[in-house]
Amino acid sequence: MPLASPASSAPSDVAFHDWLVEEREVRRHTTRRGQPHAFETLVPSRTALVVVDMVPFFVAESAYCRGIVSNINALAEGLRRHGGVVAWVVPGYREPTSRDRAFLGVEVAERYARSGGSGAPVDRIWPGLVAEPDDVAVAKTAHSAFFPGRCDLPQLLDGRGIDTVVITGTLTNVCVEASVRDASTLGYRVILVADASAAMRDRDHNAALHVVYRSYGDVRSTSEVIGLVESGARPSS
Repeated sequence: MPLASPASSAPSDVAFHDWLVEEREVRRHTTRRGQPHAFETLVPSRTALVVVDMVPFFVAESAYCRGIVSNINALAEGLRRHGGVVAWVVPGYREPTSRDRAFLGVEVAERYARSGGSGAPVDRIWPGLVAEPDDVAVAKTAHSAFFPGRCDLPQLLDGRGIDTVVITGTLTNVCVEASVRDASTLGYRVILVADASAAMRDRDHNAALHVVYRSYGDVRSTSEVIGLVESGARPSS
């Protein structure tokens, strides 16, 4: 069976991706390792939810981004309750380079450089998201939240004994995928949450899910990840 989203109807102000990891890819991995998912268990106290770029610049204009807010909040609440870490990552300002200006154009390069807004990182996230005082909040100056020297997140997570990262946010095929790739390279167990991440179109979203599931980490739904957290929190018999 493929990994896929359930049928749903969205209110007019939100949208939900019709997401899919194709059956051929699921069969391929199941044959290799004997199970469709790489990570069947997690330890909540060693797990961090990483929320990438859920700031007004991206969320206000995207019904898909607004559609994942409730799932991100549910993941955050569930993980906190069992001793996990919640990390909010926002774009930080870095003056556009000549490469940025050539690639994006001068005006767009500056606009993206300022996309994270100003003020403390925790104050920049979308107002519908629920942050708590013990959460981690950092800015990044690269697409990836895990690129060396561009974000403090890896050091902060390592200091808390984190070995598993559950990654959500936007855009699935840009900063989220970049963060997944680098987190995997650094040795984290990576789970990308398919219905807590958003792109511009289903095809962009699903292409990223395919790449991640094939080469960098697991792909799960919000309900599955919450189930793993709850199971990991139960005392072993």
